[in-house]
Amino acid sequence: MISVYLPGETFLHRLPAGAKLAGLCLATIIVLPIESPRVLGAVLLLVLGLFACLGREGLRQLKFLRSLSVLLAGLLALHIFSGTGSAGVVMVLRLLAMVLLATLVSLTTKMDDLLDALRGVLQPLGRLGLPEKKLALAIGLVLRFAPVLIGIGASLGEAYRARSGRKGGVRLIAPFALQALGSADRVAEALAARGGADGFAPETKDRKTTL
Repeated sequence: MISVYLPGETFLHRLPAGAKLAGLCLATIIVLPIESPRVLGAVLLLVLGLFACLGREGLRQLKFLRSLSVLLAGLLALHIFSGTGSAGVVMVLRLLAMVLLATLVSLTTKMDDLLDALRGVLQPLGRLGLPEKKLALAIGLVLRFAPVLIGIGASLGEAYRARSGRKGGVRLIAPFALQALGSADRVAEALAARGGADGFAPETKDRKTTL
């Protein structure tokens, strides 16, 4: 459950984890101020093109958009109801692009590599007495769990439609919460078995000496 890594040999897999995280941060900074639906649509198409580079299995990961579409449709409907439909379109396109980029990083980066890159960035905080290992693990889990939770919602929605022929809507909130909490418990148990944050990502030097 911790890892949603998709094995492969694409150029995205070969990119260093730090470069992908830096690219994600830079893309977020660039995309946030954009207010043009056309530009954001072009960005979204570019991100979908990157998913296509992962092959058929990468495109299959886009199935999580089914559950996300319910949330985005609700947000867009609220904007239309309040008379700000164009702003709603901009917001939906922006959210889609950012979520897809974060998912792309998760799919093409191993957890250990992700944690090593995050710890390098957070290392200055360690000198201030802050636990950089725990901070790196927390950020890594957020990136990992976003597509996992979306996948849980998609599975519940498909199961409910198969049984009833209708969309689940708010009926799925309780089972979604239970499954999300159950997943969190399993991850917590796995982390505890490995020694918590200190045991999850050993020092690179230690790993090399044990090989």
